[in-house]
Amino acid sequence: MVASYTVEILDWETKKQLCFLDKVEPNATIREIRLMFHKLYPRWYPARQSIKLDPKGKSLRDEEILQHLPVGTTATLYFKDLGPQIGWTTVFLIEYTGPLFIYFLFYFRMTFVYGRDERFTSSPHPVVNLACICHSFHYIKRLIETIFVHRFSRGTMPLRNIVKNCLYYWGFAAWLAYYINHPLYTPPSYGKKQINFAVIMFLLCEAGNFSIHVALSDLQRNGSKTCKIPYPTKNPFTWLFFFVSCPNYTYEVGTWISFTIMTQCVPVGLFTLLCFIQMTVWAKDKHCTYLREFKDYPSHRMPIIPFLLRISFSSTILFTVMDTEYIQASTMKMGKARFKA
Repeated sequence: MVASYTVEILDWETKKQLCFLDKVEPNATIREIRLMFHKLYPRWYPARQSIKLDPKGKSLRDEEILQHLPVGTTATLYFKDLGPQIGWTTVFLIEYTGPLFIYFLFYFRMTFVYGRDERFTSSPHPVVNLACICHSFHYIKRLIETIFVHRFSRGTMPLRNIVKNCLYYWGFAAWLAYYINHPLYTPPSYGKKQINFAVIMFLLCEAGNFSIHVALSDLQRNGSKTCKIPYPTKNPFTWLFFFVSCPNYTYEVGTWISFTIMTQCVPVGLFTLLCFIQMTVWAKDKHCTYLREFKDYPSHRMPIIPFLLRISFSSTILFTVMDTEYIQASTMKMGKARFKA
């Protein structure tokens, strides 16, 4: 058994040696190696470090153990500076607080938005009030989840991303609110039936989204950051795990679809479409991670939409590809040439 390791850390670009750690315990974790490196270079705190086995490879996880890595007794690792970092809890609090208060500026008809005409001080349509309640409820729920429910496997993100994220959330909140609360806004075409249907759908999706977040949080209840397979619980809202890997995104998209139906507003529909595209990308990445990490991962699960087997993008255009076996069977029955995947 090896008594100790020596760890050489090189710059991932220049291959210049940054430090040489002697007598490192075999059961030392990557997190402990980060802390050792931080003592030598205080400006590169652990969250800012990316430690890799290969300069162009993936970052090693904090919990990975040195003796379990494919290295010799003299291990060579590569360091990349990730830049200034910000905690995910802080990120979400900033992102979600903005839309909550920005929406109110338009809902309360601030004079600098729509002018000083007294006719513009309130809306005659009840759906405007309902939309404000639903929008506020959505972001208040997100803030509560951020503080009390979410457990983040990665503690930080690059600080530079906060500006981009805030522009997205805050900008869309202002755009939606401007049109929904505009004095010339017209209510949905099918009146109360359309609104009531949308409200019920909205509440169900919000409940489903919250249930999934609680279920995912329970997987890391003991502080473990190890990736685990999520399964349905006794809560019926979690049964969507039978069909998709990321039902929280499915419910989130459903929430915004219902909000679109409720308000019948084009900017809301566009925001919903962009949400769907972005969340599909995230869901595909998570789905691929599950497939890579777990050999026994349920094969029938899809990334975000039940029963759709493949989802891919070409530029910004979303399209779906049907199950190859289904196409083969269909074409054979029709006497056509065999489909080649």
